[in-house]
Amino acid sequence: MSEHPAERRRFKRIAFDARTELSQGESTWPVKLIDLSLKGLLIERPEHWQGDRQQDFSVDIHLSDEIDIEMDVQLTHEDHGQLGFVCRHISLESIERLRRLIELNLADEVELERELGALIEI
Repeated sequence: MSEHPAERRRFKRIAFDARTELSQGESTWPVKLIDLSLKGLLIERPEHWQGDRQQDFSVDIHLSDEIDIEMDVQLTHEDHGQLGFVCRHISLESIERLRRLIELNLADEVELERELGALIEI
């Protein structure tokens, strides 16, 4: 019996709405953020989508006018008008912001520490 992908997921995803941009090379798409985790994010597929699955993307999540979370991501799946990405690189400053955002939404410090430990194992 095979596991459902959500059962195998090691990182809790949080629903979050923030102005988000996806870019690759000279192309930039405003996108709707569905959820994110310490390891990746899920977005709605933008109109006029022509991204190259073989190349990395950059994501900029605008938390406020002065605070962003920026990461380099790789497309892992495309289903039902949604695109799933795994994080390939994130700055220390952005990971701290993401950690704080997830901490506020999980409201469970033990689970957050478990997820951070799993992130380090990868």
